[in-house]
Amino acid sequence: MADKLRIGIIGTGGIAHSHVNAYKNFPDVEVVAGADIIPGKARAFLDKFDLKDATAYESHEELCKRDDIDAVSVCTYNSQHSVCSVAALESGKDVLLEKPMAITLQQGIDIMRAEKKSGKFVTVGFQPRYDANSVRIKQIVQSGELGKIYYVQTGGGRRRGIPGGTFIEKDKAGVGALADIGCYALDLALNTIGYPKPLTVSAIATNYIAKNPKYYAEPERFEVDDFSAAFIRLEGGITLDFRMSWGMHMDTTGDFIFLGSEGGLKVKQPHYQLWGGAWDGPVGDIIYMHDQFGIPTQTPIPLAQNDKASLFEKKVRAFVDAVKTKGPAPIPTSQIIYNQAIIDGIIRSSAAGEEVKVVFPKI
Repeated sequence: MADKLRIGIIGTGGIAHSHVNAYKNFPDVEVVAGADIIPGKARAFLDKFDLKDATAYESHEELCKRDDIDAVSVCTYNSQHSVCSVAALESGKDVLLEKPMAITLQQGIDIMRAEKKSGKFVTVGFQPRYDANSVRIKQIVQSGELGKIYYVQTGGGRRRGIPGGTFIEKDKAGVGALADIGCYALDLALNTIGYPKPLTVSAIATNYIAKNPKYYAEPERFEVDDFSAAFIRLEGGITLDFRMSWGMHMDTTGDFIFLGSEGGLKVKQPHYQLWGGAWDGPVGDIIYMHDQFGIPTQTPIPLAQNDKASLFEKKVRAFVDAVKTKGPAPIPTSQIIYNQAIIDGIIRSSAAGEEVKVVFPKI
């Protein structure tokens, strides 16, 4: 590996801007290439960030052929996450993959198989993991103070927050609010309790708000979900009650709740805005519910302060450090495949109108 880590960017849309901004803050990193299937887009992107010496490509295959690239950020449409990640792994590159991992469980399995065969790693882009209070929530739950965890409820959701562009096109995004912001809620829930395996999913996914021209400007283009809810049975006798929304006639689907045999933990959103409601950054108040001297009591947990570095920058820095030390992945696919399996299960259950089992193929 050269003195500087050499990075390629696959997909130069909106989220790629955050990746490049983070990489440019690190003196030990150089972005040397970008690829996008839209002619001229990669070149314009690289020039915008004054990366005049970086090479632009119109396919991920061309970029992956380069032996002098150490690692890549995959920032493509959801539908291309698996294809591009597999190609990068097969060419000997570590991968920072934007969330969600993929659309289907099988696509996630394909990534893991390529990862195992290549000896390289994939880390998945959940920057809220680096929020000081998300860390604190996990510490509280893992401490055992709540006793046996038996129920987790996600909450949040946007009252009005339906994006446009490729986010609403099924052939590119694959899924709507469920994968765009729902995957964050799933990661907060599952990471906090140790990522138990999902067993069954009973779900609905709808788009009543987005398909109504009173509430959304492009109803004829909208092809994905704007709301989803599910009951998920997890290993260890835990039930996960999941809800997420891009659009609804409500301010929130509720707080984040962890119920244990000896106590409970309530986590509030930092704000209830029309366009908010995603667990993609800092959290709001944290309240510990317990009995003290036989009296039901609630104790506010002091909020921790994040340092000056953004959560996104911390995510990218963790990836860079892992590449330089040859792993392990900061946010491994062995965890996020369970997140992906739930997304896949919600899609299948909603389509079937019944509960579905989650079956993992052999890696």
